[in-house]
Order: sequence, then structure tokens, then C-alpha cells
Amino acid sequence: MRRRAVGPEGRAPTGESGAGLVHRLFVVRELGILLALVLLVGVTFAVNQRFLSAQNVKDLLLGSTILAILAVGQAVVIITRNVDLSVGSILGLSAFATGVLFVDNPGVPIPVAILVGTALGAACGAVNGGLIAAARVPALVVTLGTLYVFRGLDHTWATGRQINAADMPPAFLRLGTATVAGVPVLALVAVAVLVAAGYLLKHYRSGRELYAIGSDPDAARLSGIAVGRRVFVAFLASGALAGLAGVLYAARFGTVDANAGLGLELNVVAAVVVGGVAIFGGSGSVYGAALGAVLLTTIGSALPVLGVTPFWQRAAVGALILAAIGLDRALAVRMARRLRGGTTRGT
Repeated sequence: MRRRAVGPEGRAPTGESGAGLVHRLFVVRELGILLALVLLVGVTFAVNQRFLSAQNVKDLLLGSTILAILAVGQAVVIITRNVDLSVGSILGLSAFATGVLFVDNPGVPIPVAILVGTALGAACGAVNGGLIAAARVPALVVTLGTLYVFRGLDHTWATGRQINAADMPPAFLRLGTATVAGVPVLALVAVAVLVAAGYLLKHYRSGRELYAIGSDPDAARLSGIAVGRRVFVAFLASGALAGLAGVLYAARFGTVDANAGLGLELNVVAAVVVGGVAIFGGSGSVYGAALGAVLLTTIGSALPVLGVTPFWQRAAVGALILAAIGLDRALAVRMARRLRGGTTRGT
């Protein structure tokens, strides 16, 4: 029995024209996000030309870095028709663990601290993935529970303590502000993560199988895909990236307590959805998710410059989410019609 080919967007194409249509639709989505970002920056610059000053651009890049890394991991999970609501708590736990590591071991090398924070995040992701894949409990329920469990562990560990910049090595803190050719090092780390994730999803069979799982988990299982194992790996990756984001959070802000990353998971899901990753799974890309993160960060910086009140800032983000979901459904319907038409002509 021949297995149907699965394209990088997760749909099973009926022919070259079907695959081309899928590719064009998602390229248009991501170009639309980029166009909205450019338009927002242009309007804000017209109002206040200091908006694109070197320092402000650097701040925008730094502000979107952590959200973009989290969005990449979340996109991998949502592509499989799941969601990870615990990423903010994992970030907070990893950030505090990094600070404690430096306090208790002043001479620890920075790469070791990065590995420890990332490994802690991966362990939390493994807990999520194990519960979801083995027990087949809905991801929404599991990660909502672990959101509070991980945050509770963080509070219990911290016991009201705050780790300050004076407790961390200056070289580690410079990591949060250093630049290469004017580009923040943290932004370069985010780009490296994005490119690696995008390459794996597009060019490796295991990555393409994630799209197949999100499109139809039962069909993927019947076709021989190890659905449980792939979902486990997706949550492991999300947790590891949240752990890495926690380390970078500690480097950037220098002050860490048990509330680090509180409520951040909602912004992450918003960035992924706005970036064109279908909330029902099976389509989208990590590049769109990263663009969504940059767009949301820019909105947060641009709207105050334009004189928009905080209430309307939140309303604008909510409207973007609703528009993204509506556009996703419209594109899905259009694509289904075109693919059905292609199948009819092919027979």
C-alpha cells in the first residue's frame, strides 16, 4: 500500500497544482503579516521619527526575541493540533534556576548555565508530552494543570527571594545587551533557532509528519506514523525552547523572581495564531509565528506613540487574533474547494 505524500504544510496534495496552491496561500499569509508590520512601522515613524532610532530598533529586537523563541516552540506544538499553556511557567522556572545556579556556583561557565536551563525546560516539556502521548489526555487540560504546577514549584523554590544583577556574572549579563554589527546577540540566537526549526520541519520526514498529525491524527496513525512519539517530541522541543528563553530572560533583565514570565503564554499563543499557524493544526510555519511575535511586540511599542490607550491596544490584539482565525478558515475552505476541483478533473 503506497503512502500518500504529505507536503510541508501538512495537506496531502492531489497533484502539483494542489501543492502549489497550498504553498502560495501560506506565502501570501506571511507576506500579509510582513506588510502589516511595515505599514505599522511606517505610520508610527511618520508620527514620531525617533521610533526608528538605533536604540529603539534595538529595543524592539530585544523585546521580540524571547517571544519569538517561545512562538517557534508553540508553533511546533500547535501544528500537531495541540497547545502548550505552560511555556510561561517553564520560562519562569528556568530563569530562576539559572539565577540560583550562578548564586550557588559563582564560577560556573555560561554555556553550562545555558544547557542547564534548557535541559530543565526540556524536562518540563517531557512531563507534558508524556502525559499527553501516553495517557492521551487533552493537551489543553494537561498544560493548564502544569502551568500551575510549574509556577507553584517556582514560588516554593523562590520563597519570596529575588535574584538581582549583582548576583550574576557580568559576562552573562552582557549577553543580554551585546550586539554584533548593531544586531543584538539575543536576536541572532532567535534567528538561529528559527532557521533550524524551519529547516527541520520542511526537509525532514519527522518534521513533515507533524503536519500530517495535525491534519488528521487518526489517518496519520493508520498510515504508520508514530503519533504519540511525535507529539512527545513536539512538547519536548517546546519545553526546551521555553527553558532557553528563560535563560535569555535572566540575561536580558538581570532581575529574576517567581513571577518571571507570568501570563506570557497567552501572548505566545496570540503570536502563533496571528502568524498564520492554524489553531486546529496541520498548517502554518515557524517563520509566520516569529513574524507574529515581532508584530505583536511592535504593536505594543507603536500604539502608545500613536496615542492609543492600553484598552484599545489589547482590543487591537484581540481583533488581530479573530481576523487571523477567520482568514485561516476562509483560506482552508478555498483550498479544499480547489483541491476537490483538481481531484475531479484528475479522475
